[in-house]
Amino acid sequence: MGDKVSGVEASAISVLKRAVELDQARRFDESVVCYQEGLQLLLEVVKALTDDGKKKRYREKISEYMDRAEELKKFVSQQKSAKQHEQIHIEADATGFSFQRLFSKFLDKFLTEIEIEDPYIRSTHQIYNLLRFCELVVKSQAPVKVIRLTTGRDEDPGAQASQHNRLSQLGKSLGKHGVELVINYSSTLHDREIRFNNGWIVKIGRGLDIYKATDNKFSIGFCDFDLRHCHETTVDIFNKTHVNKQNTS
Repeated sequence: MGDKVSGVEASAISVLKRAVELDQARRFDESVVCYQEGLQLLLEVVKALTDDGKKKRYREKISEYMDRAEELKKFVSQQKSAKQHEQIHIEADATGFSFQRLFSKFLDKFLTEIEIEDPYIRSTHQIYNLLRFCELVVKSQAPVKVIRLTTGRDEDPGAQASQHNRLSQLGKSLGKHGVELVINYSSTLHDREIRFNNGWIVKIGRGLDIYKATDNKFSIGFCDFDLRHCHETTVDIFNKTHVNKQNTS
C-alpha cells in the first residue's frame, strides 16, 4: 500500500474516531458529518487494498459505521421535524391514559438519562406511581443509565423516614437493572416536569399523580392504568430542539 493510501487510511481512522467521540457526546449533527467524511475516505482505502483479510475487516467496519450514521440521520431529522408543542388535556374521570400511552414514544434507543422534578413523590401511592414509571423505563428499549429525581419532603419526621426508605428500596431495585436512581430533596420545588435527554420535555399539571383511587383493590383499573379513572390535568410536550431555538432567538 502506497504512502498516499496510507495517508488516506490515517485520515479515515482519525475522522471516524472523532465521529464516535461526537456520537458519545450526543453531538449527533456533527457526528453524522464526520461519519460520512470518514466513510468516504475509508471506501477509497478499500478500493486500493490488496490484502483480502484487511479489506474484509474494513468492509465490516464500513457497514457498522454506515448503519450508525443512518440511524443518527433519522433521529436528527425526526427531532428537527418534531412538533414544537403538543398539548393533551385529560378530562376528569377519563380513562386510557396509562404511562405506556403517555411516555412510551420518548423511550427510544437514544435515551440514557431522565430527570424528574415533582414535589409530591411522598406518599405510598405517589411512590407506586414512580415505581410504575420506572418499570416502563426498564422494560423499554431505552438504554437508560440514570434517573434523577428531585422531590419534596413531608413535614412529619416519621413520614420523611418512610419516604426515604421506600425511595431507597426503589433505588436498590433499579440498580439490579443497571439504572442508578439519584434522589435530591428540595423545599422550594413547585413545578412538575420530566426531561428526557433525547430532547423531550413533558410537563404535567399533576406530575405522575394523575390517577384517582379505585373503590377497592379488587376493582377494575387497580392494576391496569389504562382502565383507571384520571384527575383532570394538562400534559404539555415540548421538543428541546425548538426550546433551544426560542431561547437563543
